[in-house]
Amino acid sequence: MIFTATQIAGILNGEIEGDESVEVSKLSKIEEGTKGSLTFLSNPKYTQFIYSTDASITIVDKSFEAESKIKTTLIRVDDAYKAFSQLLEYYNMVKMNKTGIEEPSFISKTASYGDGIYFGAFSYMGENVIIGQNAKVFPNVYIGDNVTLGDNVVVFAGAKIYSETIIGDNCVIHSGAIVGADGFGFTPNEKGEYSKVPQTGNVIIENNVDVGAGTTIDRATLGSTIIRKGVKLDNQIQIAHNVEIGEHTAIAAQTGIAGSTKIGRNCLIGGQVGIAGHLTIGNGVRIQAQSGIGRNIKDGEAIQGSPALGYSDYNKSYVHFKNLPKIVDRVYKLEKKINNNE
Repeated sequence: MIFTATQIAGILNGEIEGDESVEVSKLSKIEEGTKGSLTFLSNPKYTQFIYSTDASITIVDKSFEAESKIKTTLIRVDDAYKAFSQLLEYYNMVKMNKTGIEEPSFISKTASYGDGIYFGAFSYMGENVIIGQNAKVFPNVYIGDNVTLGDNVVVFAGAKIYSETIIGDNCVIHSGAIVGADGFGFTPNEKGEYSKVPQTGNVIIENNVDVGAGTTIDRATLGSTIIRKGVKLDNQIQIAHNVEIGEHTAIAAQTGIAGSTKIGRNCLIGGQVGIAGHLTIGNGVRIQAQSGIGRNIKDGEAIQGSPALGYSDYNKSYVHFKNLPKIVDRVYKLEKKINNNE
């Protein structure tokens, strides 16, 4: 897509300083700008690059004052960082403004969908599926029987949504995500063999949730696995059966949450965290990366380590851990001195 400085200034309500007709078709960092690219300057550390960048258009704050000649066309706005983010949102909206049913694809006769839908080639829509307005389902997506997708949902290529799953409005399901697969339910017999426990529940994802690429959310054994509104899930996260994640909690990549654990709202969970099953994690909890959680966590706690300790206690303990060889050596010397005095 090609945009002129005039068009961009119109979108951002900005003021042009330079060539109004100059065109851009790509984005770049200011230090790597090339002809035909658009960039921005908001961090003062990068100011030097505005005098050498080859980017055709640069978004800057209205307060910016040039100290020497600039060859890039400027678009002045109140906040360059926010304006650039706004432009990215607009670009994505235009880029993803696809509609229609591509062939070949399969849509069950009992399925229904709203206006403005895009359904990509080689995708499958099962029995009694209901999809809302302006949904975008990219190629090679599987949508099982009795699934409900709300308005403005985006399901990227290759995602799999198993039967009975319910997904609310404005959700994004990224490529390779699997929603509604069986939970890890097996029971051993006296011979040490495992029999499967049927997983008869479903997954409910409320409004405004993002599910990262390769993330898996298991269906409940009974009842529902629930992802509350506004939750943000990074790539390659495992969420087991009957887990509940509270509103506006964000979880980083490679975290694993075992079955029936309840996580509160507004939590921040770092990457590679392991959380055992049947626990309760309070509201506003902060868990540092690579922590192992084997106990209930109260509201507002910040924890780290494996098994996890209080964040401050962990840091104090780590100082002693690093000094442990010196401490041991001192103890040996003291013991030797005491023994010699005896």
